Amino acid sequence: MMSLHALCGARVFTGERFLDGHAVLLDGTRIADVIPATTLPSDMPLEQLDGGLLAPGFLDAQVNGGGGLLFNETRTVAGASAIAEAHRPYGSTGLLPTFITDLPEPRAEAVAAIRASLAADIPGILGIHLEGPFLSKARKGAHDPALIVPMTEDDVDTILECGIETVLLTVAAENATPRQIRRLADGGVIVSLGHSDASYETAAAAADAGARGITHLFNAMSQLGHRGPGVVGAALDHGGLWAGIIADGHHVDPAALRIALRGKQGPGRLFLISDAMPPAGVPGDVFYLNGRRVIRRDGKLLLDDGTLAGADLTMDQALRFAVSDLAVPLAEALRMASLYPAEFLRLDRTRGRVAPGFQADLVLLDDALTVRRTWIGGRP
Repeated sequence: MMSLHALCGARVFTGERFLDGHAVLLDGTRIADVIPATTLPSDMPLEQLDGGLLAPGFLDAQVNGGGGLLFNETRTVAGASAIAEAHRPYGSTGLLPTFITDLPEPRAEAVAAIRASLAADIPGILGIHLEGPFLSKARKGAHDPALIVPMTEDDVDTILECGIETVLLTVAAENATPRQIRRLADGGVIVSLGHSDASYETAAAAADAGARGITHLFNAMSQLGHRGPGVVGAALDHGGLWAGIIADGHHVDPAALRIALRGKQGPGRLFLISDAMPPAGVPGDVFYLNGRRVIRRDGKLLLDDGTLAGADLTMDQALRFAVSDLAVPLAEALRMASLYPAEFLRLDRTRGRVAPGFQADLVLLDDALTVRRTWIGGRP
């Protein structure tokens, strides 16, 4: 076991409250304790952080790519590792590489790559997000409609047997039966409703069957109408549903997000996702998605027909947007970037807090909420 050492000199956010004058004790990959700095033993090895805010590392449940790479095209251990490493400077200490709608063979390769990444303990890889292909063609977004299919019982079997503990699956509520959703949920798969044109009633039935979340709330789903509340209405009305939001000012009007934040009081809550594509964090204005060109323009990623294709966003940008444009208090915004996604992904016993026994995944922010440093498993 490694000897204890302490991080000192920064304000600490535990996931629940701010602490001044405290030190975070690390013991290998875990947090040993959070104690007043004045009580540290004189012989304790110290690392002075010289100010800033030390908080739980960000957890991103939807990362299509980064560092110039798209997971659909680089479905290997090296590809997943490079994407995770590309997002780390922006505060993401854990993420789900996201494989979007494609054929079964490349999807199986992506699953195998994540299974191998977890076996090799690749830093930052938490599991996999399968976004499709069981979606709605009417709400396809940037997904290739030729590859969208209804879910079968064989598909359920394949997903349940993939050998990955944390699997997030986005399905359209109308393209998977309540029985299939219940089988998946009972088998530990986190089912999220998205790219769905379902009615409120169909979406609510999927939630009652075990669906746990909503993929990028408002985007690519039936909207809230006064006589047809749609998937958005189900997301806001069903207390148990969590919902990821793309907080970039392009995917959803800030006013709509502020309304949703006021209306969604739990137990399921809104949390931040990046929905990041290859350009996230790096130069480059063109990439290809299922053979279709995507252009980076004015903070947006667009297919040639103007459809949004993922986001040019990192989690630290989303955090700053939540505070500045959505008027979210800093403590709540930090929870939306760490604790809430940990709870949604059922990882909150080890991640999302700065507390004894938790994984030493940390981010150090300056006063402008820019990332200064990160630690994954106690390693800078």
